[in-house]
Order: sequence, then C-alpha cells, then structure tokens
Amino acid sequence: MTVLVLRALGLGDALAGVAALRGVRRAWPGHRVVLAAPQPIGQWLADHGVVDAVLPTRGLSQLPWPWAGPGGAQDAPGCLAVNLHGRGPQSHRVLQATRPDALVAFDNTEAGHIGPDWDETEHEVLRWCRLVQSVGGHCGPEDLRLGPSDPLSGRSEVGGQAEVIVHPGAAAEARRWPAARWTQVVVALTAQGHRVVLTGSEAERGLCARVRQGAGQGAAVRNAAGELGLPALAELVSTARLLVSGDTGVAHLATAYGTPSVTLFGPTPPSLWGPTIDLARHAVVWHGEPGAPPRDPNAGRLDPALAQIPVDEVVAACESALTQLPATANETTTPSWPDRPATRSAVPSPAPHAQA
Repeated sequence: MTVLVLRALGLGDALAGVAALRGVRRAWPGHRVVLAAPQPIGQWLADHGVVDAVLPTRGLSQLPWPWAGPGGAQDAPGCLAVNLHGRGPQSHRVLQATRPDALVAFDNTEAGHIGPDWDETEHEVLRWCRLVQSVGGHCGPEDLRLGPSDPLSGRSEVGGQAEVIVHPGAAAEARRWPAARWTQVVVALTAQGHRVVLTGSEAERGLCARVRQGAGQGAAVRNAAGELGLPALAELVSTARLLVSGDTGVAHLATAYGTPSVTLFGPTPPSLWGPTIDLARHAVVWHGEPGAPPRDPNAGRLDPALAQIPVDEVVAACESALTQLPATANETTTPSWPDRPATRSAVPSPAPHAQA
C-alpha cells in the first residue's frame, strides 16, 4: 500500500508539516509514504527518512498517478491519500483524482468530503498533527526535530568562532524588514566580536550585498546568498551559533535543528507560525495585536507590525540568545501565546486506513 501525501508548498510549510508526516508513518507502518511536493524539498525530506519518495509537484497541478517512481515500478491505482496541503476544495480534488481507497483531509462540502473541522486560530504544526491524530497517527511538535538529541553540540567554528547567520530576505515584501535595519544589526553583532554570514536566495544576493557593504566590516561578514542549496543551507543552520531572520522558511530550519534563533514576525502572529519546541532557545519579536486576525503574509508592502520593530530590540534579543543558552536541549513545552488556542491532547489508538 502506498500513502500519497500532498504538501506542495515551500520550505517553511514543508518543515511545519514534518511532525504530521511522521504521524502518517506511525499510522500506517510498513507502507510506502510518497510526498507530492517540489523536488528539492521533497528529496531532502526523503534523504532524512521522513518520507520514502517524492512525487515532484508544483502547486495544485494534476498528479501523474499511477506513478512510476525511482525504481520504475508503477504504483497501483488505489492508494491512501492524505491532504496536508490545505482545507480544499482544490487540494482535495487533486487527490480525489488519483482514485484513492480513502482520503484523509479536513471537512469540505464542495469537495464532498467529511472530515475534522478546520480551525483558523490553530497553530500550523498542531493543525496538521490533529488531522493525522484523527486516524491514529501519534505525532506532536517534538517530531519536528531533524538533528541530534543535543543540538548544541558540534557547532561549526570559523577561525575559532562559530558564525551567526543573518537572513534578511523573505518571499514577500510584507515580511521583509528594511535592509538598513538589518545592516545595523550586523554592525552590532560584529562589534561584539561575532562573525556573520548572510544567507538568501540568488534573487536576494543583491540585498545581502547591500547589507554587507553598509556594515563595512570586511572579512567579519561574508555573503553566501545564492551559493547554498537546501542541504548546504540546512548544514550551515544546524551548526550555527545563532540564526536571525524574518518569518520565513529558514527560521523553521532553526527549529528543526535546535539552533538558537531570533525571528521577526509581522503580518502573521507567532501563535500561528512561531516555534513550538525548545522555547528557551527561540526568541520571537512581534509588535502585532494579540487576538487580531492575521494579515496577508504575501502582500506587496511592508507590514505595519514588522515596521514597528526597532533595531535595538532585535540587537537585545540577539545578545540574550548569545549569552544565555539554556542548559538542556530537550524542552518541548508548547508555547502559551496570549492568543494561542488550547492544545489538543487526545491521540486515538492506531486505526486501519479503511476507517479514514
């Protein structure tokens, strides 16, 4: 039996779904888990053993199913389908078109599917864990980890000192803190003796170059934007001293590897997308209004809540993270954000897929 899982989204979304993916494997042990996702992200998760294979997918395009995977053998028409992509109906229909034996997904009348209710106020990690828990897949935030049990060990050293990663970019303008402020953060970090590496996509190489040039710190700051594929970026984050970034995919790498981090939030509150494990090592900076609905994270202008974050607050958060590391790497308490919904705790016993 194949379990076909749809989550054809970006890096941050993929990492937020790792816990649920592990729940899928526990619900159907011995079955092959195929993830429909962008090739680089899906293959990276397969290399980590989170899934068995990746069906390269962009967005909500039709899935080629039955599918001849890496071994060449074509999957049977029937499969178990799990929608970790969205609430439907489009994503439901993409999976329904594969003629699955059963579909695990949130309730959607338009797609003719009955399932658990969608909760707009639920944290992204907890939402998908709840869906998988509804069919017997035990999972929780602690399953987000990809690194060792003691993530503070083995931090890489550059010239005798571990690097601090500063990631100034984001996919949308709404989540991009101004470059001039990032420059001031880099200046403060190097003034304290830290070596800084700037990361980003190829499209963000110019942004990182401006930040580096503005900081004027020479060899103390290097620009690695556009030079790192996902495996290399993950390795860098896993061994860094600290990651400082906006609310974007790289922040979830810090969660996965237990790397201390400072994350700046804007349109989306941390109650929906913030860290849920190792809370003593992950600081969030947010000037939004608790309880207010999130704004468009893909808007084309700087979000007001992000614009309100001052440089000195970010620098202070970095100083705290760099000087007050927690004694243990195993804290898994779920955060108590002011506007966070109650945690779901009931996990049903494993059930066969026919009941999904």
